[in-house]
Amino acid sequence: MTGYTTLHLAQALLPEGFAENVTLTLDHGVIMSVAAGQAAPAGATRLPGLALPGLPNLHSHTFQRGMAGLAERRGASEDSFWTWREVMYRFLDRLSPDDVQAIAAQAMVEMLEGGFTALAEFHYLHHDKDGSAYADIATMGGSIAAAAEETGIGLTLLPVLYRYGNFGKAPAAAGQRRFLNDRDAYARLIEGSEKAVAGLPDARVGMAPHSLRAVALEDLNWVAELRQGVPLHIHVAEQTREVEDSLAITGRRPVELLMQNTAVNERWCLIHATHLSDAERDAMALSGAVAGLCPVTEANLGDGIFDGVRYRAKGGRIGVGSDSNVEIGSGGELRLLEYSQRLRDRRRALWAEPSVSAGLRLWQDACAGGAQACGRSIGAIAVGQRADIVTLDAEHPAIVGKGGDFALDSAIFAASALPVAEVIIGGKPVVSGGRHIDRARIAARYGQVIRTLLS
Repeated sequence: MTGYTTLHLAQALLPEGFAENVTLTLDHGVIMSVAAGQAAPAGATRLPGLALPGLPNLHSHTFQRGMAGLAERRGASEDSFWTWREVMYRFLDRLSPDDVQAIAAQAMVEMLEGGFTALAEFHYLHHDKDGSAYADIATMGGSIAAAAEETGIGLTLLPVLYRYGNFGKAPAAAGQRRFLNDRDAYARLIEGSEKAVAGLPDARVGMAPHSLRAVALEDLNWVAELRQGVPLHIHVAEQTREVEDSLAITGRRPVELLMQNTAVNERWCLIHATHLSDAERDAMALSGAVAGLCPVTEANLGDGIFDGVRYRAKGGRIGVGSDSNVEIGSGGELRLLEYSQRLRDRRRALWAEPSVSAGLRLWQDACAGGAQACGRSIGAIAVGQRADIVTLDAEHPAIVGKGGDFALDSAIFAASALPVAEVIIGGKPVVSGGRHIDRARIAARYGQVIRTLLS
C-alpha cells in the first residue's frame, strides 16, 4: 500500500495545542515537517475533521476478543476475576495458531476503527494445546505479527515469562500449561519473537514477567538485563486477593515487593496497579513508570478503581489498554477512567485543569504514557514521530459545529463510540469512512473461526 508524502489537516492537535490548516511532510511514514496556518500545497492529501495523534493501546490479550460475552454468568459461588479466569482457560485450550491470528486481526481492526493506532500485546499463549512447545517456540507470536501485518496496526510484542501458579513458586495449574517457560526457553522465545516481527515497519519486542505470582523474584532483574532499553510490562495489584496473598506469603504488598526487588523506572509499565497503599502509589508516580490502566476490563472483572487523581497529582504517568477486549474503543476507556474517579469522589471533571479540559488532558496523557510503554516514537503529531493519525467525523451529531477541545470532549463524553472517520498508520491509510479497508475479509474469517470454536 502506497503511503502519503504530504498531508493537509483542516484542524489538528499538536503538542502546543490545536491548530488549523496544518501541513505535514512525510518520509517513509515519519513526520519530517509541520507547518500550521497554510493553504494546502499542490498534491497534498486533504483530511477534513479534527486530526488527533493516534492513541496507543498499551495492554491487550487479543485472543480474548473471541471469548467476549461468554463469562457473564455466575455459578453457585461468588463470581470474580478468579472464576472468569477459569472460563478463559477453557476457551484458550481450543486455539490453534491460525485461530489466534484470525481473532487477533479482528481485534486489531476494531482497535483501529476505535481510535487505537498502536498495540502493546501482552502475549502469554505460547505452546500447543497439551503444553508442548511448537518447533518454532515463537509460532504464536508469529500469529500476532501476521495479524498486525494484515491490519496495519503498529506493534510492540511483549512475550510473557510465566513460570509458577502463585507467590512463593507455587506449581502452575493445568490451565496454565500453554504459558510456561523456564529461563532458557524464554530467552529462545525472545529471539524467535524478534525474528517474527522483523518484517513489520517500526515494530518492537519488549518483555513481560507476567506477574509477581507467576515468576520468581530473582527473575525480575534477569528479565530486565536480557535486553537493555526495551519496554518491561507486568501485571500487579489487580485484585485484593493478590494483595492478600502477597502479604501472607512474602510479608510485602505487591508494588512494594516489586520495587524492593528491581529498579522500577521509565522502562516499566505496571498494569492495573489498582490496589495501592499511599506509599506505593507515590513511589510508583515518582519512579517514572507508566500505570497501564484498563478501565473497561477492570470494571467488567470487578477489579476496583485506580486512584488516578492522587497518582496524577504526584506526576504519575498513565496510558490505557483494552486488555480482555470485551469492548474495544479508545473513547470508552478514557470516558470510564474519568467517570470512575467521579463516581468515587462524587465530583466532576477530575482529569481537567483550569485551562485544559478533561478530554484533552486524558488524550494527551494517554498518548504520552502509551508511547512510553510501547517504546516507540508515536503519540504526537510532531517532527520525528510516526505519522499515526486519527481524524474525527466533523458531521457526527456529537461534535458537529464544534472544534478544538470542545470537539474532543464531545467525542469522548457525548458519543457512544469515538466518531472516527480516517486512520493513517505510518503515513498509510488503514481506515476510511470509519471502516477498516479489509474489514469484510477479516470479519468473515473471524466469524468462521468462532463458529467452529463454539460449536
